[in-house]
Amino acid sequence: MPRNAPAKPTLEGLETAWSQRWDEQRTYRFDRSAPRSRVYSINTPPPTASGDLHVGHVFSYTHTDIVARYQRMRGRTVFYPMGWDDNGLPTERRVQNYYGVRCDPALPYDPDLTVAEPAAAPRKVRPDEQKLISRRNFIELCERLTARDEEAFEQLWRQLGLSVDWSLTYTTIGENARTAAQRAFLRNLARGEAYQMEAPTLWDVTFQTAVAQAELVEHERPGAYHRLAFSGPDATTIEVDTTRPELLPACVAVVVHPDDERYAAMVGSALRTPLFDVAVPVVAHPLAEPAKGTGAAMVCTFGDTSDVVWWREMNLPVRAVIGRDGRLMAEAPAGVPEEPYRELAGLSAAAARRRVVELLRDAGQLLGEPRPIQHQVKFYEKGDRPLEIVTSRQWYIRNGGRDAGLRDELLARGRELAWVPDHMRHRYEHWVGGLTGDWLISRQRFFGVAIPVWYPLDEAGYPRYDAALVPREDELPVDPAAQAPAGYDEAQRGVPGGFVGESDVMDTWATSSLAPQIVCGWERDPDLFSRTFPMDLHAQAHEIIRTWLFSCVLRAHLEHGVLPWRRAAISGFVVDPDRKKMGKSTGNATTPVGVIERFGADAVRWRAAGARPGRDTPFDEAQMKVGRRLATKVLNAGKFVLRLADDGSARERGRGRDLVTEPLDAGMLAALRDVVRSATAAMEAYDYTSALEVTERFFWTFCDDYLELVKDRAYGTTSRRTRDEGAGEGDHGEGTAYADVATASARAALEMALSVQLRLLAPVIPFVTEEVWSWWHDGSVHRATWPDPAELPDWGEAGLLETAGAALSGIRTLKNAKQLSVGAPLERATVCVPEAEFGRLRAIHGDLAAAGRIKELDVVAEPGLEEISVL
Repeated sequence: MPRNAPAKPTLEGLETAWSQRWDEQRTYRFDRSAPRSRVYSINTPPPTASGDLHVGHVFSYTHTDIVARYQRMRGRTVFYPMGWDDNGLPTERRVQNYYGVRCDPALPYDPDLTVAEPAAAPRKVRPDEQKLISRRNFIELCERLTARDEEAFEQLWRQLGLSVDWSLTYTTIGENARTAAQRAFLRNLARGEAYQMEAPTLWDVTFQTAVAQAELVEHERPGAYHRLAFSGPDATTIEVDTTRPELLPACVAVVVHPDDERYAAMVGSALRTPLFDVAVPVVAHPLAEPAKGTGAAMVCTFGDTSDVVWWREMNLPVRAVIGRDGRLMAEAPAGVPEEPYRELAGLSAAAARRRVVELLRDAGQLLGEPRPIQHQVKFYEKGDRPLEIVTSRQWYIRNGGRDAGLRDELLARGRELAWVPDHMRHRYEHWVGGLTGDWLISRQRFFGVAIPVWYPLDEAGYPRYDAALVPREDELPVDPAAQAPAGYDEAQRGVPGGFVGESDVMDTWATSSLAPQIVCGWERDPDLFSRTFPMDLHAQAHEIIRTWLFSCVLRAHLEHGVLPWRRAAISGFVVDPDRKKMGKSTGNATTPVGVIERFGADAVRWRAAGARPGRDTPFDEAQMKVGRRLATKVLNAGKFVLRLADDGSARERGRGRDLVTEPLDAGMLAALRDVVRSATAAMEAYDYTSALEVTERFFWTFCDDYLELVKDRAYGTTSRRTRDEGAGEGDHGEGTAYADVATASARAALEMALSVQLRLLAPVIPFVTEEVWSWWHDGSVHRATWPDPAELPDWGEAGLLETAGAALSGIRTLKNAKQLSVGAPLERATVCVPEAEFGRLRAIHGDLAAAGRIKELDVVAEPGLEEISVL
């Protein structure tokens, strides 16, 4: 039996046993003494710690781990940390539903607050059912729940076999992350890259927070066009189609295209709005669409992003009517009559729309009836109500949206970056080229990294936003809501002549965009930073190129003048059988814990490796059975090979290339040399799928054909007569001596082939390969050297194994036709071969006869024959 091999090897329990042993033996610990030239540094997306992971996450993170394991076997010391993105809206929403609470920052801290753990699975709790608690109490609950979620996530990643250095774990709300985020912000501010401004802002009325361009999604929703008549001088009119008649009191202009001859004479004149009778100008702008509706559109402050562009570029006034709660404000804007505005005050946008339509119809100013349509409406990616645009004071970081020079620099960074697959670069360029504004980073939330700013109050108690107070970098991290700035004390908070702290926090992307700096020890650990930054690989899925990848590139460009990493590897989506993306929001996500428990981590990883970089892949649990079959076969083949290697002359006389004397053995190893070359080239190109395909194809040929062909000789049971008859010219001489040499050749070839194949498969199926490797090695296969073709004999004919397999298949077909079992003996058989194959078949005559249990085997060359046949 192989050393340390169990009597009945099994896949069950391998994940637990090897995860624990890898941890104890520090198998994946980063070597901080390694020079930068030997370090391979990986940046992975910190998963949001606010719920369950799904199979899509498992596939994406497995892809990164395959690369990490390969690089480690190539002699690199791999810097492979893991983080948790635990701050922001997803966490707050989970805490609200889990504990049934809601934050009210006006409430005092309750040090004795107790909140019961839910007895059953938490449900979505209505706001009026949620208990109001203080900001500090709410943050404590966020920290409690995220710690629990992160522990569960780590356990899953360990079960999956991620070769992460768990001593390098970080969180985006941890002290190091808060310090890095606030330091970067202060430097952005000092260089003029960060600024605050009162401006139109996309606003989610449910979550009461501003939303950035990168967080937008569009959903098709039903709506209606309402045709209205704006009256002009001399009884002229312009008809306008609008989907939002409730914004009539916010109308500040009617816009037409400069080349639209229908309205050319009216540009510069004034019109009167329906219902409210407010004078508004007719203006020309190239964004107006002559073919859409009537070609004329009303500009309201603010109905959509086009309104914002027109308002800004044509210096129009502001008549805001929608408040942050999504309702029409109590007071009419300046210049808008109280009647009929009072009919709309306090109504939701939908209710106000219905009432305006009624008023227009009653006044005879609605031209025809509303015409139903389906149109795209902007939503916050985590919200379920359409966004509004409100005017508010927010913080921004320049990202090229309003600076052509910076935009060109960021496009150049994208071209400098190596992309896997290369076409993903186009998504980056499309995003950067389509930016319409700077990055809005402030959020009106609670559990996030505080914006490190205070404002002095004037004698009337109003904040002086143009005179912001900031901390020194050595004071970071700070919380302006709980700490006073230098030169003030807490008693002066909110007092005229005192100060007030910035209440907003940073968007979570403003922290995770600094993940490379956080994990590499920027300004915290200069030695680590010099060895790991810029990083070698950034891995993520393609839908967050516009958010995480771009924001990381932006922050590194602004702060360091370099890319944050040299290469970006992009995974596709895992989709359901209907080709729909798997996700919690779509309700079709498969929880990976059950899949791993049913099929094993190696089977799941094998399926993940079959998803090529950048391509979406369907998920079907039935496919996991194929991966499990492979893992089981590795166990059984390993036991079989090592049992032979432990019992015979190959062990006694040593191992190595010099023991291989037989053509079939050399041919098999020559074919394996080609596999090593192909797999290595694929892995170097980050094409783990092709590497697995070529390796697995050879493995099954090795098991199904080579083991069957060589096992009698490896056991040392092949008869002298069969061997001598098949030897031909160059006979090894005496049968016994020949059998000794031939058996040693088989055993040496088997052991070399097993060693190489285990190492080729190790990055994909780490548990079973480690198990088999441990049966005859002291160290880990994951610390072993990636196979080199030079390890294997170079004198064999690579096509010989394929030829032998074809002949063996013919023998099996013959036995099946005779209704014989595969192991049944045959008195006589003839192998008919093309002339070019004759020499090959004669060289393996003895192995083929033994494998087929054939007493007399003839090999006949037939001119013109294209395929091998057995008679």
